[in-house]
Amino acid sequence: MIAVGASMLLASATADASKNVTHFVFAEDGDLDPIAYIIQRQDISGVQMIYNWKQLESSKGNYTFSDIESDLKKVQEIQPGKTLFVQIQDRFDVAGDHSKRIPNYLLVEPEYEGGLLRQVNADTNRPDGWQTKHWVLTVRQRFQALLSALAKQFDGRIYGLNLPETAFDYNETLSTSFCNDYFQAEMENLNHASSVFNKSMIIQYMNFWPCESADHQPYMTQAFLEASQKKTYGFGGPDVKPWNPYQLQNSYKYFHNYTGELSHVAMAVQEPDLNLTNPRTNVTYTVEDFKSFSENYLGSTIMFWTSHIFNQTYPPAL
Repeated sequence: MIAVGASMLLASATADASKNVTHFVFAEDGDLDPIAYIIQRQDISGVQMIYNWKQLESSKGNYTFSDIESDLKKVQEIQPGKTLFVQIQDRFDVAGDHSKRIPNYLLVEPEYEGGLLRQVNADTNRPDGWQTKHWVLTVRQRFQALLSALAKQFDGRIYGLNLPETAFDYNETLSTSFCNDYFQAEMENLNHASSVFNKSMIIQYMNFWPCESADHQPYMTQAFLEASQKKTYGFGGPDVKPWNPYQLQNSYKYFHNYTGELSHVAMAVQEPDLNLTNPRTNVTYTVEDFKSFSENYLGSTIMFWTSHIFNQTYPPAL
């Protein structure tokens, strides 16, 4: 009886919260045809797609936005009225030179200081990808030029644009001012995006900051305070892991404490999240777990869903 009662309360809470949530399907493979049946659902407003910096700027100042144009057109052909949420990817989770997906001039011209910093796995300390050096002014200026060009062509035509997660790990010796320089650079990029996009929504994935610990989070504190005051952009996260202790000690507690005070909150459920265990139930997360936690605890107004949660035979209701 207790379990049934709890389930009923969960269902009721989720239903109430869902009234103001907009749902997108994430096209993780970059292909719209296999997910056309999802795009056509009434509870899906459109598609989130990722475009890397190199894909959008073939050479310095020469922008190529044909992929976004093509995808936007196709989404609307699949289902009129549906739209696109664009993620600009400037950091990469795969080691090796082949994953350096920023324009080549940033890698070779000396004023950009190599363009990228090698990321490492926090557990193994082995190479784990690349991070764009936004704390280098010249690199940051080129990224902001890209954002301006995107706004000129797509502001008001796409639902929104999101910048990738703030977290990354490194093992190189950097300047003593690096932690603050990185934070200021990310916030400057975010403020620039919100200044040039006046109609489309701007989201920053805010999960962790380098140099912070669970009991010392000056950057997270400042970021959420500024967002709550400005209300010109929103925050989100690349993963939903309900009741995960580590996440609760970091950005999740800020999302919870600032519920209703941010202009937008956009959380993403990615495929790896589907295989994780709910610490409160000791069973694999369910769609309802993701929904209830995101909407009721984190205050989500936007949700990005991996296409893998949908099944043509038994699709979940959002």
